Order: sequence, then structure tokens, then C-alpha cells
Amino acid sequence: MTVGTVLSGTGGVWRVLLENGDVVECSLRGRLKKDEEQNTNQRQTGGNQSRAVARPLKLAVGDIVDVDADNDGVTWSIAAIHPRRSQLARRAPGRAVGERVVVANLDQVLVVFAAANPDPHPRMLDRFLVIAEANELAARIVVNKCDLAAATKARATFGDYERAGYPVHYTSVITGDGLPELRDTIRGKVSALSGPSGVGKSSLMNALFPGLDLRVGAISESVNKGRHTTVGALLHPLPGGGFVADTPGLREVGLWGIAMREVATCFPELRPYLDECRFADCTHLVEPGCAVREAVEAGTVSRARWESYGKLRDELAVAERSIFQS
Repeated sequence: MTVGTVLSGTGGVWRVLLENGDVVECSLRGRLKKDEEQNTNQRQTGGNQSRAVARPLKLAVGDIVDVDADNDGVTWSIAAIHPRRSQLARRAPGRAVGERVVVANLDQVLVVFAAANPDPHPRMLDRFLVIAEANELAARIVVNKCDLAAATKARATFGDYERAGYPVHYTSVITGDGLPELRDTIRGKVSALSGPSGVGKSSLMNALFPGLDLRVGAISESVNKGRHTTVGALLHPLPGGGFVADTPGLREVGLWGIAMREVATCFPELRPYLDECRFADCTHLVEPGCAVREAVEAGTVSRARWESYGKLRDELAVAERSIFQS
């Protein structure tokens, strides 16, 4: 029996990096596979499941596992999954019910957007950041392709996030700007790259760590959206220690496990004002004596970010009503 880290998985076969540096292909041992199927069925039928990450419900990339070689010495099986210290989860895509754990045991999330081609959409960025905050993960913003837009324009677009307290890295694979500083924040940690398709996540990682050889897809000029080149989360060991997870481009970013009343706490710049409102159940949207609204009017809090909060809160309210009515 030895300990390893799950690097990827497809078709029930999981690639696991062992402590000695070997990479082996494993399958789930029968008992674990049965438990996974039962847990999946319980989630889909509305079973009571905790969001705590101490007991994984389904194996994910980044999980620490115990693996064992069968008698033939060639076939390997995953015998146990260690408790997770963190996870990045999102709503299952499409009409599926429940969550999808993208990567387990992360230290930070790097949310990558482009300065241009495709044009950045701040409200989509807000959704990524809320997902990171809800999963209690540190988030950094990477503004890539800065060679395609004026620096003043890029910093104006993302200035609200710097003022909210997020570290923002302005990078270009073409010029090399910002790459050394970003490399220093990744080395030795377990990081996930998130963001929409076409922003250059794979190219960025190839420039930061030559030899990874991540597949790069072209931008479709007709629809100005990136083609999906990564089919599932892939965890890559980094030179000098640490891992980076290259995640699929996400066209649909679904919030999962976030209560409507909690979404305000996922906006760092709103937190100092949340306990200063006149009403304890303040929505921070329309009530008189709302400290958040006063901060918005005073220019202390970004109006655009506050409006984005309102839209996400409304979305969660609709989702909660549909659950109670079903």
C-alpha cells in the first residue's frame, strides 16, 4: 500500500502519481465504487449530504489516495480516499442535479481572463470569484493577453477587483510581462486555473513552465469564443514542487451550495458593512439605513460589483424557490 495524488481520470481509469515519482493507472476498488454510486444516487434524489469536505463523495482530481498493487504486480487499485482539506466545486452542468468537484486539495484558484480577444466580462468573473469564496479558497485574478489592449484600459477594467483586495496579475505570453511574479505565486502550491475558454490558460502555463506541453486551442473568429481543448481537469506536477490543475473552459458557471443570504459574504469589499445595516435581515439592495448602499453611494464600494451581487442574489433566490416548490 502506498500514497498517491490523482492526476486525471477518464472512463473509470485514474492516473495516480505515487510518492516515489512513478505514475500508475488505477481503478476504484469494488467497495469504493459501490459507495460512490450510492452517494451519487443520494445527491440526485435529494438525500441529506453535508458540504463538509472531510469525507469525499466522489473521487476527483487532486484527491490523495491509498493505492495497492494486485497480485500480478501490474494492476493497481485505489483502496481509500483521504479526507480533503479543500475543494473547488461548481453546479453540475446542464440539467444534472448536484455539484461537480472540479479539483480537490487546492491552495488557491487563479481566475484567468483576457484583456481582449475574447473581451472580458466582469460579471462572469464575479461568478468565478464567488465560487472560490464559497469554497473558502484564496483567489488571484490573471489578466492575460495584455499585449492586445492598452495597459490603462486593462487596469481600468479590473481596477474594481484590486480595490476589493484581490491580487491582480497583468500578463502576456508574447512579451513575457508579469510571468516571473505569477510563477512565484504558483511554485510550491496546488493551484487551479479557471476561466472561460479562449483566454490562454494553456499557453500561459506552457510559458510559465516549459515542458508541460498543454494543448492549445485557437480562438474562433466567427463567434469570438474559445474552443474546448481540455476535456477534464488535469493535475500537472511542477518543477520545484507543487501542482497546477488545468481545468476545462467553462461556458456555464453554476453556483452550488451557496445560500441566497450568504452571497454577500462572498464579496470581500461588502463584508465590513454587513453588520452595520439598520435591519438584521437586510438584502443590501433596497432597505433604508443600509450601510452597503451608503458605501456604494459614497464610492467606497464599486457600483458595478454591487449590481453584480444583486443579480447573483436574485438568481439564487429563484433557485431556492424552485427547490421549495418541487
